[in-house]
Amino acid sequence: MKDKDNVFDAIVIGSGISGGWAVKELAEAGLKTLVLERGRDVKHVKDYPTTNKYPFEFEHRLELPLTLRAENPIVSKCYAFNEDSAHFFVKDKEHPYKQQKPFDWIRGYQVGGKSLLWARQTQRWSDFDFEGPSRDGFAVDWPIRYKDLAPWYDHVEKFVGISGNRDGIAAIPDGIFQPAFPLNAVEEYFKKVLQEKYTDRHVVSARCAHLSKPEPIHIAQGRVKCQHRTLCQRGCPFGGYFSSNAVTLPWAEKTGKMTLRPFSVVESIIYDEQTQRAKGVRIVDAITKESFEYYAKIIFVNAGAINTNLILLNSKSKRFPNGLGNDSGVLGQYVAFHNYSTRVYADYDGELNAYKIDGRNPAGGGYMPRFRNLHRQETNFLRGYATGFGASRSTYQDTSSTGRDLRDNLLNPKLGHWWVGAQMMGETIPKSENRVYLDGNDKDAWGVPLLNIAIGYDDNDDKMSRDFVEQFTEMYEKAGFINIHSSTDKQAPGLDIHEMGGVRMGRDPKSSLLNEWNQMHACKNVFITDGACMISTSTQNPSLTFMAMTARAVDYALGEMKKGNL
Repeated sequence: MKDKDNVFDAIVIGSGISGGWAVKELAEAGLKTLVLERGRDVKHVKDYPTTNKYPFEFEHRLELPLTLRAENPIVSKCYAFNEDSAHFFVKDKEHPYKQQKPFDWIRGYQVGGKSLLWARQTQRWSDFDFEGPSRDGFAVDWPIRYKDLAPWYDHVEKFVGISGNRDGIAAIPDGIFQPAFPLNAVEEYFKKVLQEKYTDRHVVSARCAHLSKPEPIHIAQGRVKCQHRTLCQRGCPFGGYFSSNAVTLPWAEKTGKMTLRPFSVVESIIYDEQTQRAKGVRIVDAITKESFEYYAKIIFVNAGAINTNLILLNSKSKRFPNGLGNDSGVLGQYVAFHNYSTRVYADYDGELNAYKIDGRNPAGGGYMPRFRNLHRQETNFLRGYATGFGASRSTYQDTSSTGRDLRDNLLNPKLGHWWVGAQMMGETIPKSENRVYLDGNDKDAWGVPLLNIAIGYDDNDDKMSRDFVEQFTEMYEKAGFINIHSSTDKQAPGLDIHEMGGVRMGRDPKSSLLNEWNQMHACKNVFITDGACMISTSTQNPSLTFMAMTARAVDYALGEMKKGNL
């Protein structure tokens, strides 16, 4: 039953990176907006319980007990799942899913979602990415190009605060930056080697969502300069890095137009057969298990790529028996991810041994944009890879002596050698067989069908990994690095935490679900602007693009509402 307490102008499902942006833009425009979050509330600063603790204040000195790791074989693989941040991660037993193929689904169910935990890397897409599917023939054509998103990248970057350099590299267009976090001596050395030996390979200071020189807009948000603590996964009390909790949600709350409802498991979107529009959202209270319905003129679905697919697949009606908007039959298909499986390491032993590491770099070091198959097809695989590159200097303690000498050695570690490491972030090819679908038998604790995930690597990924090792071995040799070695662990998809697709955009409703404005072809008042909307993955970190797409889609939706079309 509708009453004034459950009717809104807009509903946003999810409060993470893209959901936070949706509610910020909607509330700023004056729309009474409900935000539905399936997890608990997390208030900025107040609910970061470990943020200022010293290592010795943790019961296990930041390590997790073996019993907890054994109980969580999936989430414990994540690099950030430690004693100081485990409370921000979903535990394996609490939210089960099915795996037709191994898939490590890393989730953060709370207000702010994984924006509290993301690695904060932010690169723009270019037309190499938007034109790639049609050029290379592996997916439907993107209905937008870089020029369509460029002003919205500007809009987002000004508000978020991105550190970086204007590098003049076509593969990663320049943006609106604060000063970059500098490379260290060996990273800078490798950058210069590539400049001398290659024309198409570059190391740049990683672009990241950290305030290196706050602007007035960031001060107005209550944020200050990044303190270089590199404890970001705990939640930052300074707001030094961007999160929904620190930025977009408080900004929306100040308008008086946002209503936040945590502990709200979205069961489905309610479709009205008469108006041919979605009229609301059905939820199950996570604590009481009671069912509620909320109504709105427009709905933004930002639950995270996999969960957005689940919600739409479960939103069945007479008009859409196979999921909301699924006239094309491709809902849940063509899911892709980033291939992080391969790394190449080496040692450096040269004149830079006169230098050591000083301080911490919250950006993580260097970044190498994609250089393979950019202007032409030059390999036996499609697309390419970007690379995180970093150098560090180890220390060691001499434990061979005893007594006072041993004590002095332990208290005074000695500098070891420099080492370098590169990790690929390869673009995977969306395929119909890489899909998610509802399990026909089992349901979760809230009565929602479990999701079955069938996503895996292919021959293209293997060829790309081999090329990555070959190219970096060559580059390391030219730099004079020694002890070059590689590892390919074939980590399961999902651990990259960059899953995308399943509700893809496209020009043709027969092969896609969303138009160029992230609007459903067959249900005009529903918009999808999280990772589910993506046609392809590119090689860049995706969150900046999700935010820009969200702001652009909200602007379009507001215009359509004013015209009376929604």
